[in-house]
Amino acid sequence: MAALDSRFISLGAPRRIWSISAIHGEAARLIDLHNTLYDLVEPGDRIVYHGNYTGYGTTPGETIDEILTFRRMVLSISGMKPTDLIYLRGSQEEMWQKLLQLQFAPNPTDVLLWMLGNGMSSSLTAYGISPHDGIIATQEGVMALTRWTAKIREAIRRRPGHDIFSTQLRPAAFTAKETGNPMLFVHGGIDPETSLESQGDSFWWPRKDFNTIEIPYAPFGKVIRGFDPRHRGVHLNCVTATIDGGCGFGGSLVCAGFTPDGNVQELLEA
Repeated sequence: MAALDSRFISLGAPRRIWSISAIHGEAARLIDLHNTLYDLVEPGDRIVYHGNYTGYGTTPGETIDEILTFRRMVLSISGMKPTDLIYLRGSQEEMWQKLLQLQFAPNPTDVLLWMLGNGMSSSLTAYGISPHDGIIATQEGVMALTRWTAKIREAIRRRPGHDIFSTQLRPAAFTAKETGNPMLFVHGGIDPETSLESQGDSFWWPRKDFNTIEIPYAPFGKVIRGFDPRHRGVHLNCVTATIDGGCGFGGSLVCAGFTPDGNVQELLEA
């Protein structure tokens, strides 16, 4: 695993890993979860957020604000380090990046309509951006669309720390082989037939049903994801774990505390 490129981040050999599922812009649930988690975190732990911080819920800005606030709180604990908090990139964050480059898409109207139907509409509205204006801009041409995406960039910059946060996201994180049962943490899944470096969009839109994977994805003993696009709830087996409780779709926000051997020691819900 030492040869993996810099897009991925090593968690080392932590005492425990707190794995937080997709949030989808539900800030109130995240605050409740953080309030419980804060009393449990100890030096040597890692906290992994699995992406989809925004999307569907009505408080995406407040969600990012809470993530940044909790980061400061955790770092005030003696012995905790900045590298103890890891933020993965989810499908919503991938869409945000594509949205900001929409003027370069060959079919921007179709792309935008698809995004709006997959969680982007509520997020744009919450940031004060009109999705309807975006649709009109896609029909008026490149310059109009460039002006519209510039408004999105400006809206993000007006929220302190939001633009910097978006640059800190990683596609995957893993524990060291010294743990004896190294774990891989991803957003939505993997292609078990493809190397980690070549996963690409499989992290966000996997083609294979993650819950049917029965063989360990070498060199990892277990793969943990934080979002199930089919919304089937928490699912644990020997080689995979889905910790998505359905936050943003009427369900709960979940945080699983994994021991170094891949077992769940704590399961928190908000």
